[in-house]
Amino acid sequence: MATADTAPRIACQEQLLPGDTLQRKWEFAVAAGYDAIELRGKGDFAFRDRLPELHRARRDGVVMATVCVEMPHFFGAFDPDLRRDAIEQMKSQLSVIAEIGGVGAQTPASYGMFSRRLPPFEPPRSEAEDRDVLLAGLAELGEHAEREGSVLLLEPLNRYEDHMVNRLDQAADLIRAAGSSGVRIGIDSYHMNIEEADPAAAVLAAAPLIGHVQVSDSNRFQPGAGHIDWPVFLAALDAIGYGGHLAVECRLSGDPTTAVSGIPAFLRKVAA
Repeated sequence: MATADTAPRIACQEQLLPGDTLQRKWEFAVAAGYDAIELRGKGDFAFRDRLPELHRARRDGVVMATVCVEMPHFFGAFDPDLRRDAIEQMKSQLSVIAEIGGVGAQTPASYGMFSRRLPPFEPPRSEAEDRDVLLAGLAELGEHAEREGSVLLLEPLNRYEDHMVNRLDQAADLIRAAGSSGVRIGIDSYHMNIEEADPAAAVLAAAPLIGHVQVSDSNRFQPGAGHIDWPVFLAALDAIGYGGHLAVECRLSGDPTTAVSGIPAFLRKVAA
């Protein structure tokens, strides 16, 4: 059970917070009970270009723990030029998040590139080729993360959004094979609700490799708006001694300001 000392730390993705600057978003976040902001990292080195803004925010006390990518292609892309671009973008984001005192950068292997559950069902690359591509990318990114003092967070997505890494055990296998201490799993409760037969058991099994947690409910709305068993899920994180943030990544049902304001109190109540 969570105590005052072990109550979850909660972050909110920046786009969910009202305000036209990170400082104003932070004022709202602190008043609502958040402990940090999770940034969004767009492609074309847009995240690196935000460094002056991010440095000002840090000087003003804004806590920016992680960055989650928002790009059109990822390091598991079929096209080698797109893979190379995604890797360079991720290296940049890993460097930037370290420079502003954050922990790491979260990315899936791919998003919306292919699904074995939708036509044409068979991807243009074999499973062995997929694995080779992913291991090469994780090794390179992990080495960069180690040098920079940050962590690459590999996020398993559901079967309709990615055909390669859907479950925590798949991510854990790849990370162990890549052999880098700079790579960990970034878990997401929404995707786990679809892919894991027992989400709490999956957390326990992957415990040594879990580096970050994103939360939304079974319908992708805010925690409490769906049917995820939050007491059980949060108890599993408590049991493994997870001390990082719960980063809210969701859509909002109802009035957006009211919805985003109520999330920290809800999560701390069910974790108590």
